[in-house]
This record gives sequence, structure tokens and C-alpha cells, in this order.
Amino acid sequence: MTSMPTLFLSHGAPPLVDDERWVAQLKAWAADLPRPEAILVVSAHWESAPLTIGSTVPGTPLTYDFGGFPARYYQTTYDSPVAPDLAQKVAALMPDDEAVTSAPHRRLDHGAYVPLTVMYPDADIPVLQVSLPTLDPERLLRLGRRLRPLRDAGVLIIGSGFTTHGLPFLTDPRPDATPPGWSAEFDVWAGERMGAGDVNSLIDFRSAAPGMPYAHPTIEHFAPLFVSLGASSDPEQIPEQVIDGFWMGLAKRSLQLS
Repeated sequence: MTSMPTLFLSHGAPPLVDDERWVAQLKAWAADLPRPEAILVVSAHWESAPLTIGSTVPGTPLTYDFGGFPARYYQTTYDSPVAPDLAQKVAALMPDDEAVTSAPHRRLDHGAYVPLTVMYPDADIPVLQVSLPTLDPERLLRLGRRLRPLRDAGVLIIGSGFTTHGLPFLTDPRPDATPPGWSAEFDVWAGERMGAGDVNSLIDFRSAAPGMPYAHPTIEHFAPLFVSLGASSDPEQIPEQVIDGFWMGLAKRSLQLS
């Protein structure tokens, strides 16, 4: 079985599905990937400690964790198969001194299902979501390393966040808005550090990166990157930067790692 890559995906809000360019980029990306046996998502929109495993109960509704959008975005469905076997494997990979719990009534949030509706629209691949149990980059790298063996079983591991996420500081809501200086500066820095395999600088992004704290007034949208890096074969590798550019001024830089 082919070992799957691991992804860091700038996931987009529900209106992502209306952005023709982004939809085309995600579809092309998915088409180039080996077909997963299952998908494991760590989303910026679920922080819960200890590590919490989402629903493995068929029929559990999606988590519509957003507000202020037209009604049609709350009618989206994504009835992918549940993944109880994968849930058991995730729990088994955690060390004995690290607690694991479950949330049987929490299904995929929009950081998981919105991009998946574009990448795998047939919803025929089992999907499991687990929580971000911490925002500490080094602990998330270790979590990713523990999940790494799943890739050899055909599991696509996706860290779903956003390269910049300074929503309170945006002034132009258009999808093609000119990015604010803090967003553009952080994105250039992130692209350079990613392109150099400079994990130490990425870990220190809160103090090292230009554009802070505006680029990430809260850091949960950059945190999934570290799970993806940890789950890769080498966190210091030079990743493929599959998507770049901006949406509403936010950097949508996204990575693929072997």
C-alpha cells in the first residue's frame, strides 16, 4: 500500500465553495493524490483537551460552527462513512500517560467538511476528526509523529487551518481584496521558512514572524500546521507549496509533505 502524504490546508469559510479559482485548485490537488483508504482531519475549529475523537456513529449531523451566513450554508450535508477502526488506531497510538476521550455526538466541522465537499464530493471515503488538544507547536509536532504510522495504512492526514487569519482586522470583504500588509508580510515569511524547512522558526512564529499579532490574533489556525509537519516523514523537508495567494486578504498557502 502506498504511504499517503500529509497536508496542511488553508480551508476557507463556507463560501469557499463559491470561489471558482479555489475550488479548481482543490479539485486538481485531490486528483493528483493517491486515493485514501480513510481521512483524518485536525481542524482549527475544534480545540479540546485531552485529545478527543469525533463521532463514529452513522448519521451524526455535521457541526455548523459558524454564524451570519445565508441559510443554504447550513443545509450542506457530507455523509461520508464513519471510521471506527481508524478511531481505535488513533487511540492505540497515543502513549499510556496521555488521556484520550471521545465525543460521539460531534461530527465534522466546517474546517473538515467544506474542503472535503470539493476534494472528495462523492463522500465515499471514511472520515474521522480529532481535536486540537493543545496549541503548543512542539506538543503538536509530537502528536503528528504519533499519527505518522497511519499514513502507511492509506490514511490521508490533513491539518486544516489558515496561513493568516486576522479576521478582526479585515476591512474589505471581497474575495479578491488586496491583502493587508500584515497578511502579505506573514505569508512571505511563512513561505520562505516553509521553503527552507525551517521548523524552529515556524515554531517561534508568534515572536519571529512579521505581521504578528495581526496575522494570528489567536493562533488556532496556524496550529494544525504542526500536526501535519510532525506526521510527515521529515518535518524539515522542503514541502510542496500547492496553493498560494489570498482570499479576502487572508493567505491561503497550503502544503503537501511526503
